[in-house]
Amino acid sequence: MSDLPLLRLLPGRDRRAKAGHPWVFSNEVTMTAEARAIPPGSPVRVEGDDGVRHGIHHFNPHSLIAGRRLSHDPSVPIDDAFWQARIGEALALRTRLFPTPHYRLAHAEADGLPGLILDRYGDLIALQANTAGMEMATPAILRALDALIRPRAVVARNEASVRALEGLPEATLLLRGTEATGTVEEGGVSFAVDPLGGQKTGWFFDQRENRARVANLARGETVLDAFCHTGGFGLQAAAAGAARVTLLDRSEHALATAMETARRNGLEDRVEAVRGEAMETLERMGQSGTRFGVVVADPPAFAKSRKDIPQAVRAYSRLARIAAGLVAPGGILFIASCSHHVPSGEFTDTVLAGLHRARRDARILAITGAGPDHPIHPMLPESVYLKALTIQLS
Repeated sequence: MSDLPLLRLLPGRDRRAKAGHPWVFSNEVTMTAEARAIPPGSPVRVEGDDGVRHGIHHFNPHSLIAGRRLSHDPSVPIDDAFWQARIGEALALRTRLFPTPHYRLAHAEADGLPGLILDRYGDLIALQANTAGMEMATPAILRALDALIRPRAVVARNEASVRALEGLPEATLLLRGTEATGTVEEGGVSFAVDPLGGQKTGWFFDQRENRARVANLARGETVLDAFCHTGGFGLQAAAAGAARVTLLDRSEHALATAMETARRNGLEDRVEAVRGEAMETLERMGQSGTRFGVVVADPPAFAKSRKDIPQAVRAYSRLARIAAGLVAPGGILFIASCSHHVPSGEFTDTVLAGLHRARRDARILAITGAGPDHPIHPMLPESVYLKALTIQLS
């Protein structure tokens, strides 16, 4: 048996652990003085008061989620071999899924790596450690990446607000290498990525399949890509044969990056950039009578916490109403939410309510989520954050 510290669950508070849930909450733990003294992020063994073993968890005595399971086996060493094997499993799956090395390499709990995000752009890796455990394990994770991939650069994008819940500071820094720009190949377009200076980890791999679907529907059509960031939807639509693409975002840097990508890929003659607050600009476009064959509305999260849900629901409904007014008869609306606090069913109902207010009849062509490199842990349905609807409007 491992010599790791032993954490006991309170009597009668092991139902969740016995059902296979990967988290242990602080109110389920016998929080003794010895337990409180364990350094945040340390691996511990977890047992019920009845002696049932629940494996090894990363433990943080100061967090609501006190334990995050690493392994069902309480005797497995949490050493370099462990990290190399676990990341290697994630790598093997992505190699099966994708022909090129551009994907989310590790997606937290679903890959047995709770709190860890790894995005891969060829030989460039963006790392996000969202827990004290993964912060402590980062040196071992880097050694595993060196052994498996030998990346030329690794960037830490440790800016997620959840780090504050773990008592961790936010930071962005270069962990390996001297230069951290790269490219991602998708939909016949080579996009520049900048994990140090861009949003999140540099690219939104989760929308890969949705971008391909929209591009397939955009041939010969005019396309509006609202909240476009660096133009993932719009530029792939242009590459697929869209007649004209309008990119809309409030970020001058994002639009400049998108237009440089358009030039580099020979698409600039069919792409224009409009800078402005998306909601207000969309409303003005609608009032002027502008219409498009395809409209993409992929906003940032409207609900950062549960208290934001009512406001977010109103915002999604308004967005659906305004965006629908810009879709030509027979055209396509793609609308998405990355707010995990808004459930999929509620998001769908909210969008449909907005379409009703716009007096548009609709056919739902697809209800989708993130791509397969963002797998879902079966015991964490709340981790299903991305919801998307592809709709034809009469």
